[in-house]
Amino acid sequence: MTKYLITIAFLACIGTNNSIAQTYGKETILISTPYGNMKVKLFKETPLHSRNFIKLVMQGYYDSLLFHRVINHFMIQGGDPDSRVANDSSTLGYGDTGYWIPAEFNKKIYHKKGMLAAAREDDEVDPAKESSGSQFYIVMGKTYDSLALRKAEIRINKDIVQKINYTVAYGGKSPELKKYYMRLDKEGKTDSLKIVRRQLVDPVSIAEYERTPHFTYAAEQKKTYATLGGTPHLDMNYTIFGEVVEGLDVIDKIAAVKTDKNDRPKENVRMKISIIKE
Repeated sequence: MTKYLITIAFLACIGTNNSIAQTYGKETILISTPYGNMKVKLFKETPLHSRNFIKLVMQGYYDSLLFHRVINHFMIQGGDPDSRVANDSSTLGYGDTGYWIPAEFNKKIYHKKGMLAAAREDDEVDPAKESSGSQFYIVMGKTYDSLALRKAEIRINKDIVQKINYTVAYGGKSPELKKYYMRLDKEGKTDSLKIVRRQLVDPVSIAEYERTPHFTYAAEQKKTYATLGGTPHLDMNYTIFGEVVEGLDVIDKIAAVKTDKNDRPKENVRMKISIIKE
């Protein structure tokens, strides 16, 4: 319950900062590293994440933080405030702002190379897929064929089913009915599940769920994953809120550094993030 109260407080906070509103959507984000600079544009389709990122950048929050997790052909991750003063043996990745951001998924925004996305806890801890307040990653990825993309589509459509299960688990009205639902789910009795589901969840939510079309990649997205590359298995699972528009080679350079058993670079890769006018 505490987590959700903190999330509500976060929403109230970002909605009242006029300077952030004036900056949002107009400026370019510059991420400076020892391996070169990356220019990033934030998406208007993800206002909660974009405004939060701008707020932290304006506060100097990211200055001198590390890219603390680097996996070649996957992604580079940073934003842990504990990394600013961490020693060489410190285990990183647990520091944060203390609040979470509601997921902002968009089918048209996908994990191609260069995308800026919010890190989060795994589904067992974070079934609502809410984002970390500060930690982010930039996609490197690799190229994928049609079979791999089909597997990604199957995974995304399974998540749609899990969404209704989550609604039942956390919004159900009757404990006894909820237990009955979970037993039917375990036994795979699909027809009976539909009946019980309607008794547990608001009818409007059910109708919206059943109208939701199955997720499929557009032809352009398939072509991009086959040529530029990315990480399709993360689509509709982590919120993407920006894109590197200049400096893709910097991602490759950072991703290629030597790392320890925890994927932390053996030589520190620090960042400085600022807002520039172009």
